[in-house]
Amino acid sequence: MSFKFERKVNYYETDRMGIVHHSNYIRYLEEARCAWLESVDMPFWLLEQNDITIPVLGVNCEYKHHVTFGDTIVIKPFVKEYNGVRMTVGYDVIDEKSGLTVINAETKHCFTNRSLRPINLKKHAPQFNEKFEILLEK
Repeated sequence: MSFKFERKVNYYETDRMGIVHHSNYIRYLEEARCAWLESVDMPFWLLEQNDITIPVLGVNCEYKHHVTFGDTIVIKPFVKEYNGVRMTVGYDVIDEKSGLTVINAETKHCFTNRSLRPINLKKHAPQFNEKFEILLEK
């Protein structure tokens, strides 16, 4: 499944150089990941209702091309690695107008219950495990 999240850059997200401040890209990834999970019928409210949280363990971003106020970026999240306990999400982030890669990024996650104890979705929530298995790009 190919999901696209479009995000227009706001003025307040830029710095004195007129480009998006690097810290905002992490927010963009989070927005895209939340919208993506909702699009595959796993919105965060439903996961939390099933005693599942997905904390971020790490973020890796390699900045390739800057964007400025008014530009639109397209973010395409995808599952790179998944084993029921941990997951790595990759992101293709493209400047809509130029087609240039803005950043190469990935976020690493684990699955926990509300008490932040690690869980294995294969046992804890097989219905969600099945969906993540399908999303895994092989």
